Amino acid sequence: MNKKKISLVIFFYFLTLSSSLSIEADVFVQSTVNRASKILSENLSKDEKINKLKTIAEETVDIRGIGFYTLGSIRKNLDKEQKKKYSKLFREYFLKSFSSRLSEYTNPEIDVLSKEVLSENYTIVNSLLKGTSERPEVKIDWRVYTKNPENPLIRDLIIEGLSLARTQKEEFASILNSNDNDINALFNTLREFSKN
Repeated sequence: MNKKKISLVIFFYFLTLSSSLSIEADVFVQSTVNRASKILSENLSKDEKINKLKTIAEETVDIRGIGFYTLGSIRKNLDKEQKKKYSKLFREYFLKSFSSRLSEYTNPEIDVLSKEVLSENYTIVNSLLKGTSERPEVKIDWRVYTKNPENPLIRDLIIEGLSLARTQKEEFASILNSNDNDINALFNTLREFSKN
């Protein structure tokens, strides 16, 4: 076996080895925020930034899990088709909401400070968004779903003690309560938001 073949075998060995290793939640969060910061500091149009941020969200956030959590107990009453429709609408809603909000920032610096393993499935990662002359520093905790250690996913952001997933759940509950728990009212709200 010549040197080229040996180095190729070694390369593929390390490639498969690295892909089978678990990723620590704090490393995962720091890597994710670094990717987002890089995009936000690049000289791109707002639309280009939004599209790149959407890609990061699709790779790192458990959008489906957050969606069904925010739906609350009504999800048990939905049939298969309604669940499928909701998942699709929530995904579009979430990606637009997340990316358009984040695209307003210019080069946010977030430092991961510590982590707390809550269980085999969840780790809380504590971080700090550094303050600037325009905004104060902000404490951000990341709820990371670690059931699959090779593919951790973000399940919630807790900003200065306020859970974004819980806030979203309360907002959806309010829409449903105002419309006799008619899921179509929520579908319409999500559709309208995504269209604008």
